[in-house]
Amino acid sequence: MRCAMVGLLLGLVSLAGAAEESSLGLSYVKTKDLWLIYFDNLSYLEPHVVRTFVNSFEWQRKTFGWVPSQPTTVLLKDFSDYGNAAAAPVPGNRIIVDVAPTSHAFETNPASERMYSAMNHELVHIATTDLSSQQDQWWRHLLFGKVLAQAQYPESILYSYLTVPRFTTPRWYLEGSAVFMETWMSGGLGRAQGGYDEMVFRAIVRDQAPFFDPLALESSGTRVDFQVGANAYLYGTRFFTWLAYAHSPNKVITWLKRDEDSKRDYAENFQHVFGISLAQGWQNWITFEREFQQKNLIEIRKNPITRQSNLSAGAVGSISRAFYDEASGILYGALRYPGVVEHVAAINTRDGSVRRIADIKRAMLYRVAAFAYDPNSGTAFYTNDNLAQRDLMAVNVSTGEEKMLLEDARIGEIVFNRADRSLLGVRHADGLASLVQIPFPYDHWTEIYKFPYESVPSDLDISPDSRLLSASMSEVSSEQFLRVWEIDKLLLGDVKPFKEFRFGQSVPESFVFSPDGRYLFGSSYYTGVSNIFRYELATGEVEAVSNAESGLFRPIPLTDGRIIVFSYTGRGFVPAIIDARPIKDVSASRFLGAELVVKYPEIKTWQVPPPSTVNYDQQITARGIYNPLHEISPINAYPVLQGYKNSVGVGYHFNMEDPLSFASLGITIAHTPDQRLGKDEAGHLDIFGRYLGWHGGLSWNRSDFYDLFGPTVRSRKGLAAKLGHDETLIYDEPRKLELRSDIAYYDKIDKLPGFQKIDAGFSRLITGELGMHYTNVRRSLGAVDDEKGLNWATILLVNRANRQSTAQLRGGLDIGFALPWAHSSIWSYSAVGIANGDRDNPVTNFYFGGFGNNYVDHGTIKRFREYDSMPGFGLNEIKALNFLKETVELNLPPTIFESVGTPRFHLVWLRPSLFVSAISTDLNSRARQKLFSSLGGQIDLRFSVLHWYDMTLSLGYATAYRESQRAGTQAMISLKIM
Repeated sequence: MRCAMVGLLLGLVSLAGAAEESSLGLSYVKTKDLWLIYFDNLSYLEPHVVRTFVNSFEWQRKTFGWVPSQPTTVLLKDFSDYGNAAAAPVPGNRIIVDVAPTSHAFETNPASERMYSAMNHELVHIATTDLSSQQDQWWRHLLFGKVLAQAQYPESILYSYLTVPRFTTPRWYLEGSAVFMETWMSGGLGRAQGGYDEMVFRAIVRDQAPFFDPLALESSGTRVDFQVGANAYLYGTRFFTWLAYAHSPNKVITWLKRDEDSKRDYAENFQHVFGISLAQGWQNWITFEREFQQKNLIEIRKNPITRQSNLSAGAVGSISRAFYDEASGILYGALRYPGVVEHVAAINTRDGSVRRIADIKRAMLYRVAAFAYDPNSGTAFYTNDNLAQRDLMAVNVSTGEEKMLLEDARIGEIVFNRADRSLLGVRHADGLASLVQIPFPYDHWTEIYKFPYESVPSDLDISPDSRLLSASMSEVSSEQFLRVWEIDKLLLGDVKPFKEFRFGQSVPESFVFSPDGRYLFGSSYYTGVSNIFRYELATGEVEAVSNAESGLFRPIPLTDGRIIVFSYTGRGFVPAIIDARPIKDVSASRFLGAELVVKYPEIKTWQVPPPSTVNYDQQITARGIYNPLHEISPINAYPVLQGYKNSVGVGYHFNMEDPLSFASLGITIAHTPDQRLGKDEAGHLDIFGRYLGWHGGLSWNRSDFYDLFGPTVRSRKGLAAKLGHDETLIYDEPRKLELRSDIAYYDKIDKLPGFQKIDAGFSRLITGELGMHYTNVRRSLGAVDDEKGLNWATILLVNRANRQSTAQLRGGLDIGFALPWAHSSIWSYSAVGIANGDRDNPVTNFYFGGFGNNYVDHGTIKRFREYDSMPGFGLNEIKALNFLKETVELNLPPTIFESVGTPRFHLVWLRPSLFVSAISTDLNSRARQKLFSSLGGQIDLRFSVLHWYDMTLSLGYATAYRESQRAGTQAMISLKIM
């Protein structure tokens, strides 16, 4: 046993040495206020990012009076085909940027240069949440830093609020403030002056639809609506813009500040600054918005509104580019809407039926996926993994037969060329865009031209004669163009446009050729409202062919001169037909952002200087190779409560990690002052560390907060030393395959590590576990749980105790199917296991029983799904050397609550489910074979606390049977923290 312990410790030492020598391909540069870390293939962006950061940082410090608690860490990565960024102020100031070109779909992203925009936006998040009063600083000093709430230590929720109070705010507040400030920091380029945002609220007023209040926005507005989380940006940005218009931009900044004159809570600070409650302020905005948009509608209606004939399909949520078969009336495209997993669909525009053809993996919010169509073969081409590195797929629209053409090709904006059956597309890699060709049979791609940084083509189309290629083009200057090339010249490397029209800073979207090749039809907010325009290639003339109240998008020209368009509504985009006749007078819409500039022209002075104003060389203080293990440092420490064998203990928890959280170490030291415990059980130590895929731990008399509430007990007497590694063999979300390996050594134990009711009968134990775990599950927009898919696992466990070795082999298979009712499903959970060894040896057997939930818990909610659960029986009551178990679960549609509670504490959803489980044990022995079953149900009530923390109250009940005889019942109540 001592040799095993020494071997385990040597393994930890060798792990540290291997990690010391390993390279992650990360480099860094430092300035006084920035630590920029990037993958080496992105080194060309380093000077530009430093310059944009420096200017934005200085602006934030000057505007908000921000004194940073620490330098800001920025990570540049290229793991997604579309750009995005995220910021977090806790435990450290951190920004993560996906450097790919951003999507300008419907102008929901600003046209400004992506790094300039990202730094302005994300640093608003950092500055406004890192800001601190003297009281906040006192708590940060006491707790040795800013605290991120951890479910394992629920006291940390309070510590987080004390150290970072402005982090505990709703998402609309965080994103609304950042988008509003970013717009004016970018000289007016942003969603606070965006045509899409204006359209959304204009449509709400036109349709006499209700506005979300702050509570409904949080509880249901980001769940049941097809725009989900984007509603936080929409409503938040609009509310901040109105606040600035009604009360002045400087008062908005005062509200965002955290100084000695401010209140800790954002809502109380609103009352303090504006003299009215937040609820009253929100209602004042809605009253203003209705009047403002009514005036816009009156102005738009001064010219005749284009008549549209809605096709019978109704609202389809978000839709990709679509293709129309005039003979059958079928519209092919990719759809995304609540209640159904995203999919390629055939929409019958005559009877409204929708036929699902193929599921889409990881769809985008507005574009859904890139989409092209070959009418001759009936093949639809589309992209999967749209939120990561895209796969190119093909599906026969008649048979539904799918085929992956190119995995991780990173190619989108695809268009089909009838002349040679090739595809043209745009590939995003290393932050750059390339025009590529994929020749039939689509097994490889070739690069035609790599565009300079921030020159990005999108919305490709090919003329009917296959001679011309069109695309929307954004440039680093933020200028937007519609460009046309001759394909033959393009293939020879000549990228000089054949034709070009400049749209200023309005994005020309989804321009496609007319059937005769004479025109290009597309949409743009060129006049403030998204209308359909036609561009005549021969003359270069651009004319509007619609005057819309809300907005028209994605035109499909028909042979008879009419156009299928997608009209915006609050439920999604509705397919309709309009006549494509030139209109001389198109009404414009007022923008609230423009009105704000007129009323407060000083907001024009908010623009952050261009990156060229920064002397890059003077900023750099250090550079090198980033090694996470070199950069681990303490980040916070705080007191905790702990449970141990039905006794209450007190302790202290310490957290250490590197700035990117690649490596971390947590240490909990506790003491239980209970005279009933032995002298060697009063003290507790738990150390847990991880580095990339490795994890390890060392504990003595391990304690646990949730043992205070039982009935499941995780604390254990004695020593435990553990080491493990998780290796990802397949990472293609949601499809993942992992190889997990763990080894553990226990000494001075009295109970089995995983089974609290089973006496060990020995003091020392070595375990080794090796498992393969596969998952591929999906859920639809607005779902509260997985609705379809497949999971499986195969696990080998070897135990050695009392000089005897035993082994257990078990496997599991979970299969789920979505039902016709939205967000309902049925799942089957199958498990089988076999063990060798003496039945009287405690570690040989499998053990089953109970729901497994504690009264207060932080584990999985539906514990009855797990292989060793058997509600109605006592914990670990059933034992067997081999078993076969089946559980079937019916998930009924959840109830989504709209306005029950307050923004800080409200109900979110209620989810009922029914289950039946049966287990047959010791199948190889007729004398010992037994059948156990359990029939029950569980109701889960999700509620939100302090805007960010999800809690779930679960109520369960089950009746157990031994053979055909009733064996007992069990009621369960459990509150899951986070």
